[in-house]
Order: sequence, then C-alpha cells, then structure tokens
Amino acid sequence: MDNPTAWWILAGFFVAMELVSGTFYLLMLAVGAVAGALAAHAGLPMPWHWVAFTVVGGGAVIALYLTRRIFGKRTAADVRHDNLDLGATVDVSAWSADGVARVHYRGSDWSARLLRRGPLQTGPHRIAGQDGNVLLIEPLPAAQAAPSLDTNAQHNPG
Repeated sequence: MDNPTAWWILAGFFVAMELVSGTFYLLMLAVGAVAGALAAHAGLPMPWHWVAFTVVGGGAVIALYLTRRIFGKRTAADVRHDNLDLGATVDVSAWSADGVARVHYRGSDWSARLLRRGPLQTGPHRIAGQDGNVLLIEPLPAAQAAPSLDTNAQHNPG
C-alpha cells in the first residue's frame, strides 16, 4: 500500500470515529489526514506528510477548541430564550396528593409541579421551567393572571 492510500484510509477512519463520537475533533484530525494525503500525492518526503498532518489537523483542533471556548458559552438567558413556554400561564384546577397537577397547555394535558415548595393553590400559574415532560410552575397573584396560551381554546365573542 502506498503512502497516499494510507493517509486516505486514516482520514476515513477519523470520519467513521467522528460519526460515533459527535464532537467534531476527530473530523478536524481527518482534515489533517487529508492534508497528509495531499502532501503524499505531491511527492513530498514522508516527514512532510506528518508535518502537513500535524500542522493542519492540530491547527484545526486548536481552532475548534478556541472557537467553542469563546463563542460556545450559553448563558441562562440563552437557555430561557430557547424555551418559548417560559412565562406562559396555565390554570390549575386541582392538585393530586403527591403534589402534581394536570394542566391543559397547547392542546394537550401536561403534568405540572411547583417550582418551589409552598401551598398547593388552584388558579392561574406561570410556567417557570421544565423538567423533562413536567412543567415547573409558580402561582400568580390574581392581579397578574393572564389568559392561557392554549391553542385549542375557542374564542366566543359576546
């Protein structure tokens, strides 16, 4: 097997392993292996294949790391921005003995529980978070009660 073929096989191996890991770092090493293969195709001596692999692959890994470190940080505000349900209101009609309520929201029934410990009150509550399929809610004072964002609610004027 000649040198370019070995580099292409190494690049394919890195791509296959990247599909398993999903981190993009192995993909950067695959780019380095492609650089090594291109150096081999150019007829450069073997040490230059490794230099191309190291400089391109290592540089790509470092660039990815720095990019993720600088731009990859998500703040709590970013996470809240992604969850469009936060701040919506639901109406709790009853609580079960274990502190879970069933609320109708966006056309389906959801399990809900209080975000913080407190008395289990019926009436309007605000969605303050989500834990899997359970809405985390907090009671609203009567003056702040707003209509629910239920998409199946029918509007009957008059």
